[in-house]
Amino acid sequence: MNDNNDIIIKAIDLTKKFGSFVANDNLNFEVKQNEIFGFLGANGAGKTTAMRIMCGLSKPSSGEINVAGFNVYTQSEKIKKKIGYMCQKFSLYEDLTVFENIRFYGGIYGMSRKDIRNEAGRLLQDMGINKYRNSLIASLPMGWKQKLAFLIAIIHKPKIVFLDEPTGGVDPITRRQFWDLIYKASHDGITVFVTTHYMDEAEYCDRISIMVDGKIVALDTPENLTTKYKSKNMDEVFIKLARKPVTSNQ
Repeated sequence: MNDNNDIIIKAIDLTKKFGSFVANDNLNFEVKQNEIFGFLGANGAGKTTAMRIMCGLSKPSSGEINVAGFNVYTQSEKIKKKIGYMCQKFSLYEDLTVFENIRFYGGIYGMSRKDIRNEAGRLLQDMGINKYRNSLIASLPMGWKQKLAFLIAIIHKPKIVFLDEPTGGVDPITRRQFWDLIYKASHDGITVFVTTHYMDEAEYCDRISIMVDGKIVALDTPENLTTKYKSKNMDEVFIKLARKPVTSNQ
């Protein structure tokens, strides 16, 4: 993890309203370059709404937020060129082959044909699935699909990759393998911003924020949070916070 001055995401009083409903209520947080930052909360806590804002797909109602050095209000298109994104629902095209998906997304990211070929070869070799490059995505096991979707999300070497519950629906062994890929991406200089509802995965993060009813109620390392809330693990921490009435930000 880098020096505190190397902040790649900074939110100040970030608020998002839909009519009278407040999805994000004065969020304040920073994410450091190369950090694995966990963004936790129950369904409906406001995680995906905040992530869409950070990806330049939505505008805040108020507050300040900068991503990769750009302002989300005025420079959202520049943000999109510096990030990768993997959504909750499976994001690859099942009626295209593995290589066709890589070529398609590489083109969207503005990569040259040569770079796409080179990165595709490396990616498929690293995954050990080079022999399946001409197989339809639909024919692959779910775990391979998820890992491939992640690697395609970072094929253009973005500054930040946003992962929205990326391991949903896969078995524990595959989830652990997926996190090995996350560690490697962080080691290679990519900041990882991840939402998850698996509390064991939260313990793999460098730091964690926990949202309840649109508010950030805790933000620290997993170790510090378990100590502060006198808990054995992050699952206990989350249960204590999620069941606790929220009156103000911490």
